[in-house]
Amino acid sequence: MITKRIIPCLDVKMGRVVKGINFVGLKDVGDPVEIAKFYNDEGADELVFLDITASHEGRKTMIDVVERTANEVFIPLTVGGGISTIEDIKAILRAGADKISINSAALRNPNLITEGAELFGEQCIVVAIDGKKRSDGSGWNIFINGGRIDTGVDAIEYAKEAARRGAGEILLTSMDADGTKNGYDIEFLNAICGSINIPVIASGGCGEISHISEVFKKTNSDAALAASIFHYKEASIGDVKKYLKKDNIEVRI
Repeated sequence: MITKRIIPCLDVKMGRVVKGINFVGLKDVGDPVEIAKFYNDEGADELVFLDITASHEGRKTMIDVVERTANEVFIPLTVGGGISTIEDIKAILRAGADKISINSAALRNPNLITEGAELFGEQCIVVAIDGKKRSDGSGWNIFINGGRIDTGVDAIEYAKEAARRGAGEILLTSMDADGTKNGYDIEFLNAICGSINIPVIASGGCGEISHISEVFKKTNSDAALAASIFHYKEASIGDVKKYLKKDNIEVRI
């Protein structure tokens, strides 16, 4: 049985970890290297860093943060935000990241997925999809710019294309669930998991440990990503893994 992964997410702005709801009301949570090391020692399976400002200045900050973090942690590190060219991918991987996450750039230029997978290996390419249910309930559209712009692109069809082009996994965030703390979007996850055969990371809506158990029991998600419950010490990685073990969900202890 494949073990399920628990992945803390660190939103980084100008070299600091911040937390807000839908990118609003951001609060400083701390130094990314210290926080990453803490999660590494706690038993996280992987880490995701998202450079949420991704300005040119922020890009340099992120390279520095990635280098310092890679020296301190020994679990896979995925970095996203502002990555739009092969050169960007190369720079982040060279700095010590194991994978890169691409979102709007891949939507604008799907060849970036293909080229990235060919040059660096499929395992390095994570395609992030932020989706929201259409008002008529007929499916989900992809949103960009922190959920502010509706692209009109169908999330399921795009996930299929990303998989065809060589994406190693999909990081799926539900805009409907994000920030609510009411649990992951089970319906959306099942729609995506059922249409592709690459790993899916569930993101958006985690408010308590039981939500992580629920997402593994009710969907074929390979990993659960969470931020607030870990940053604000509402639960530790160890607490989550013990809970999952009791629920007969295979995790790496």
